[in-house]
Amino acid sequence: MSHRNDRSLRVGALARVEGEGAMHVRVDGATVTDVQLRIYEPPRFFEAFLRGRGHLEPPDITARICGICPVAYQMSACLAIEDACDVRVSEPVAELRRLLYCGEWVASHALHVYLLHAPDFLGYPGVVEMARAHRDAVERGLALKKAGNAILELVGGRAIHPVNIRVGGFYHAPSPDELRALARDTLRPALDHALATVDWVAGFPFPDFTIDHELLALTDPDRYPIDRGEPRTSAGRSFRVRDFEHHIVETQAAHSTALHAALAGAGKYLTGPLARYTLNHAALSPPARRAAAAAGLGERCDNPFRSIVVRAVEMVYALDEALRIIDAYEPPAPPHLAVPPRTGIGYGATEAPRGTLFHRYEIDAAGTIVSARIVPPTAQNQPSIEDDLRRYVQDRLDLDDERLTSQCEQAIRNYDPCISCATHFLDLTVERR
Repeated sequence: MSHRNDRSLRVGALARVEGEGAMHVRVDGATVTDVQLRIYEPPRFFEAFLRGRGHLEPPDITARICGICPVAYQMSACLAIEDACDVRVSEPVAELRRLLYCGEWVASHALHVYLLHAPDFLGYPGVVEMARAHRDAVERGLALKKAGNAILELVGGRAIHPVNIRVGGFYHAPSPDELRALARDTLRPALDHALATVDWVAGFPFPDFTIDHELLALTDPDRYPIDRGEPRTSAGRSFRVRDFEHHIVETQAAHSTALHAALAGAGKYLTGPLARYTLNHAALSPPARRAAAAAGLGERCDNPFRSIVVRAVEMVYALDEALRIIDAYEPPAPPHLAVPPRTGIGYGATEAPRGTLFHRYEIDAAGTIVSARIVPPTAQNQPSIEDDLRRYVQDRLDLDDERLTSQCEQAIRNYDPCISCATHFLDLTVERR
């Protein structure tokens, strides 16, 4: 351990996160003076791509924003365009959408829990090394990922960038026999795997660390929010989706190509599993509530390291919810409604695996998109991640640079930041002055 007063910790490329980002922590004496989560992946200009396109195109275009959570972008886009055109889909279509979204939650959470984050808690540099000692666990995680993909493939047409989604519904609805076979052969065994996952991750060693940010998530009086809801915060704020832009302010940070977000008049906040659970735990299904209680989760969870437990509980919920939807399923007829264009502005928000995702589109009478705005969860969380990292490092300045840097990376992975959709190994540099 060096006792130099000035320290600078740098991670040139974060590993086991989706996308390209870096970390920079500056310590002067006994004080952490600067923390930056540097998202340096080039801007992708999706909002600009959407301008001038037809109003039925956003689901196919925005799906390409992320290969991990394309359904989140497709569903939020559909809701916003349908809102602008004053169209409400039938309940059978809405339920089929929710089923599709359940598949994405399972696939994304399984990827994060098993392949990206569990190695941190068990002391391995990656899942390949972890698999040598925990083969059964890794195989369980892969089975869960496969189950999520199976829903995406059957309902969405394929697992990555699904092609069966359209504004107004679906091009094709699966048959009851197809869904029943999926439930019997894949989803019911996967539910057992998800319950085992909760037990497994609940035994991980969790640092004693809590957040103090306001939490934001969608809430739905009828069920745990996935595909719909209205924004609410842990401080009691609530507003309509169409008022999102009045309450959420985005600003540019020089060190990041992604915008930072804040609650108007209140500052940083956090969205994602901790927020969803804290604001909606009572709406979990009975199996998920029992699993949460057995894992030691109370009425709220404010330790970001325990977010891996919340994700496991949400996998239980998503699989249980998928089975419920399939059990009551009748194919929507027709599988989609016509959505004729009209002049208007529409708003849509859903709960992506990583948090609340907001879309807004303005279209003209011919159906041409005049403007678009997309606010992803990782951009919303950046200021809170940086603040958490500052406090986390401040309490651990007695660690040497290598251990401190490693723990900082683990702390960032708590939030499963989806910078885009790529993962790669770490190029690490530690600089001291």
